[in-house]
Amino acid sequence: MMANELGYRGYISSRPIQGNRTAQHVQNLVIRDYAGRHGFGWKLSATELTPENCYIVLDGVLERLDEIDGIICFSLFMLPEDTLRRRRVFKRILEAGKSLHAASENLRVQTAEELAFVEDIWRVHHLLPTCPQVEEFAEWCK
Repeated sequence: MMANELGYRGYISSRPIQGNRTAQHVQNLVIRDYAGRHGFGWKLSATELTPENCYIVLDGVLERLDEIDGIICFSLFMLPEDTLRRRRVFKRILEAGKSLHAASENLRVQTAEELAFVEDIWRVHHLLPTCPQVEEFAEWCK
């Protein structure tokens, strides 16, 4: 890490992400690799608590944005499902002049354009469960 860099705080989860569990040490390896590929200094990760829809640790990281360059989370889908709550997270990051990175998806949110792209991903994520499954589609095509 260079002298003028604060470093990026990792953010990992102790609960499933999209129904899948990933060991915390593996999440940290993914974040460390992402930071290294992008030339970022990396600070040890903050681990979110287990209860569903709990973002106490994320809120704590956001309170200390002035001490870091940004956040590297293991996955975009660790962030709040609730659109308004998630947008408040992004608003705080952007207003502080920082960035949020999603290591698994290789995404960055540092500008309004990047935020719009990420929100499009969330819209698709929310629509997918309503899409016909292969069997339903095959039946429909008969």
